[in-house]
Amino acid sequence: MRVEGKNGIVTGAAKGIGAAITLTLAQEGADLVLAARDVGALEKMAKQVSDLGRRVKIVKTDVTIESEVANMADVAREFFSDRIDILVNVAGVTGPIETPAWEINVEDFYFVLKSNVCGTFLPIKHVIPSMISQKNGKIVNVGGTSGLRGYKYRTAYSSSKWAVRGLTRTVALDAGEYGINVNVVCPGIVHGPRMDNLCEEKAKVRGWSRDEVYNEYVEEMALRRVTEAQDIADAVLFLASSESRNMTGQEITVDGGWDV
Repeated sequence: MRVEGKNGIVTGAAKGIGAAITLTLAQEGADLVLAARDVGALEKMAKQVSDLGRRVKIVKTDVTIESEVANMADVAREFFSDRIDILVNVAGVTGPIETPAWEINVEDFYFVLKSNVCGTFLPIKHVIPSMISQKNGKIVNVGGTSGLRGYKYRTAYSSSKWAVRGLTRTVALDAGEYGINVNVVCPGIVHGPRMDNLCEEKAKVRGWSRDEVYNEYVEEMALRRVTEAQDIADAVLFLASSESRNMTGQEITVDGGWDV
C-alpha cells in the first residue's frame, strides 16, 4: 500500500472530491483525521474509513476560523502522537458564476478568497510545525484549472485559485529545507453535485438547457470526458506518497485536456 502507516489530515473530507481522497488514502493504508463543517457527513465518512480497518477521528472545523483550525491541528497531534505525515487541503467554495467582475458584490469576493485562500493557508500554518519538527511531510493543496488561466465571469473563484498556486509555491520554498513537499492538484470541472449545480445556474442565466451547458464543457476538453473525483484522488495519492519524493512547488493538472 502506497501510504501504509502514514497519518493524514483531510479538510473538506466529507463530500465530493474530499470524500474520494479520504477513501483512497484509507484504502492505501493511512490513518486519518477528517475535518469539515458537516458533522453528519463526517460521521458517515468516518464509518467507511473505519470499515477499511483504519483509525479515524473527525473534527468539526470551519477552515476560515483560525481557532477552529488550531484545534483541528491539536486534535490531530494528540490522536497521532505528534506525527502528522500528510495534509490535504480540499475545503473551498465556488462563489459567483456567470458574473462580470464589476457586478460582483465585494462581500462575495471576500468570502471566496477567505474560504479558498485563507482556508488553505490556516491548516498549513497550524500543521506544518509538526512536519518541521519531524523534518518530513507532504502537503497537497487542491487548486483548479481556473488558476492556470483566466476564467470569464468567474473572477472571484479564478483569483482564489491563482492565489492557491502562489501559496503552494511560496510555502514549498519556505519548507523545503525541512524535507517537506508542498504541491497542488488542479482539477478541471469534476462530475458530481457541484458540477450539476454549476450547469443549472449557468443554464438559468443563459436561457439554455442544463444539457447544453454540460455539452459545452465536454466539447472544451481534449479527451471529451469530464473528470471524476477519483481522478483527483489518484493524483493526490501520488503526491502524498513517496513516489513524489523529489517534487515540490509543482502543479498536476487533471482536467481532461481543458487547459491545453
